[in-house]
Amino acid sequence: MTDLEVRRPKFDFTDDVPWAWHPENPAFSFFMNATSIIAICFEQMIVAAVQEAKPRMTDAAVVTEATAFLRQEAQHSSSHRKHVNALIKRYPGLQQTFDDVMACFDTLTATKSLKFRLAYIADLEATFTPSFKLMLDNEATLFRPGDDRVASLFLWHFVEEVEHRSSALVIYDAVVGDNWYRIRVLPAVVKHLLRVMAVIVDGVNVHVPLSDRKVDARMLLPAYGAWENLKSKLASGSRPVPSAFASVPRKQILVAAGRVLMSQTPYHKPEHEPLPKFADQWFERWKHGGDVVRWYTAVS
Repeated sequence: MTDLEVRRPKFDFTDDVPWAWHPENPAFSFFMNATSIIAICFEQMIVAAVQEAKPRMTDAAVVTEATAFLRQEAQHSSSHRKHVNALIKRYPGLQQTFDDVMACFDTLTATKSLKFRLAYIADLEATFTPSFKLMLDNEATLFRPGDDRVASLFLWHFVEEVEHRSSALVIYDAVVGDNWYRIRVLPAVVKHLLRVMAVIVDGVNVHVPLSDRKVDARMLLPAYGAWENLKSKLASGSRPVPSAFASVPRKQILVAAGRVLMSQTPYHKPEHEPLPKFADQWFERWKHGGDVVRWYTAVS
């Protein structure tokens, strides 16, 4: 079991929030904005599934873990709503996009078994530690140059995802306990996530002007990005699709990708994952009452 702390940092998005909050990296800006939308909807599905699963938990320690896990996720959802609401205020059409993404997850909750939903949550959460370690290890280029409000929101969220890295699997093992079922349903999980991303891509391209987003939203779709980069290599003078992770060393990207793949193996143990050093810095500042909602611009 993990010892989770429920934190409630007060993020403020009442002022205008630009879409390209990282002006040097509009592709990463879009990737994180999409993550905000998905986070709210995914975390609502988590709450519904884990609450439904609680009566099946016979171990008090698992119930304690599940409760703390849900409380952390609830805080993430609440704070990301502030960010997304600020984007919708600037681009009202995004409300429909958000509603469509929520409907994707609501339909999943309504039509899929609890076993499937717990596997979905465990599968996706397992990818977070290697993915977020990659980002936190490179926070100086991925977050520091951007809007401090948005950057700080994601820094907080990602360190807490690393903190509760084992929670989803603890719950899954206690209620389902079938290591191979998670792997069998993985294609369906990926299919659903690609559908969600397609909804976001279509909505953003319609409702956010290219002059603001700077990039074609379709770059979020793996097949589109790969095809466009291939075309750019074949056509002389053509520029490749801008990469959100262009500033990140390729070796680190390959290592993270390998660990994401390993996270989907039947006997994966998240507690054995290497952790980002930045998480310790964040927790230390929080412990001593430092400002975490303006991580880079806070006055010491």
